[in-house]
Amino acid sequence: MSREHGWAALNLEMPPRVPRTEYSVEGHWELLAAVTGMTVRLESSEQEKQAAQNEFFRRWNYDLFWSTLIGGGDLGESRTRMGHAEYAAGGVDYSAQITSPFKTVDQVLDFDPRAAIGAPDHADTVQRFEEHYRAQRAVYDGGVRMTGIYITCVSGLIDLLGWDWLLLAAGTAPGRFSRLTARYNRWIRCFFEALAEADVPVVMIHDDIVWSSGPFMNPDWYRQCVFPGYREHFGMLRESGKKVLFTSDGNYTMFVDDIAACGVHGFVMEPLTDMAYVAERYGRTHAIIGNADTRVLLNGSREEIRAEVARCMAIGKPYPGFFMAVGNHIPANTPVANALYYNECYEEMARRW
Repeated sequence: MSREHGWAALNLEMPPRVPRTEYSVEGHWELLAAVTGMTVRLESSEQEKQAAQNEFFRRWNYDLFWSTLIGGGDLGESRTRMGHAEYAAGGVDYSAQITSPFKTVDQVLDFDPRAAIGAPDHADTVQRFEEHYRAQRAVYDGGVRMTGIYITCVSGLIDLLGWDWLLLAAGTAPGRFSRLTARYNRWIRCFFEALAEADVPVVMIHDDIVWSSGPFMNPDWYRQCVFPGYREHFGMLRESGKKVLFTSDGNYTMFVDDIAACGVHGFVMEPLTDMAYVAERYGRTHAIIGNADTRVLLNGSREEIRAEVARCMAIGKPYPGFFMAVGNHIPANTPVANALYYNECYEEMARRW
């Protein structure tokens, strides 16, 4: 019933069980082996890994799968490389590559994504979205699948410029930086046009607009330069009949109302964003996905893990579009016993009737 329960929640039709999703845990091979009873490890073949992941999804009852297609790779050679810390099992995602195509702040402020990167072919991009969606369903169709855009605006600027150049440019010439943001919005529009045309029912729009403490730019910049682009682009997706879900890391509580006004159907949030605020204002009209704290699974006692699941359930369970999730991933260094107990608590508390 996972796919049915996921769709019911997205359509705000209260399913009998609180649906759930998780992030990154499918690469925690020790946990997958414990849950499925299958022999799987980092060195296993891709076929063995996929089989174990599919069985894990079934046993943990995934109702929704987070996914996007358009990301940093679509920025071409204009992209800044900021390196990557070790996160995945075996450190396979570690990178020490740090490079930037920019040498001066004027180069940053004058950058034109359309001129430097070019515009993708519309028909090809529509096909990419549809193939991405169909390929996921072909691998495992037990929950709601999606495609989407990762580099919507702020995340795209971070990926292009890197943090140092972004903050320096914004602080040096705010007016020119606003015009750079407008040029980026015009460039990314072509991907939203293609996504609107693509035959996919649910889309994920990702944009890391804040830090853990909240906005890292003046809130006026978001409201003058970022959210107008959201309204335009999200509007195309809504008009095409799609469910539009929004994700940002960090604490975006300050902007929840702004994002709702841009036309999203649901919020995906880490534990830093105030889910109680989101539920109180939008629990009857929007999907709510989150937001247990992974730090509790990493370091907490069984009592603390149970309390964290209970906190999320107390906030979200009364609302039809609530999905349980650990809001900032379950990484491969999470103790297996803690992850298993988290799932036990979820299963115990998930039933509505």
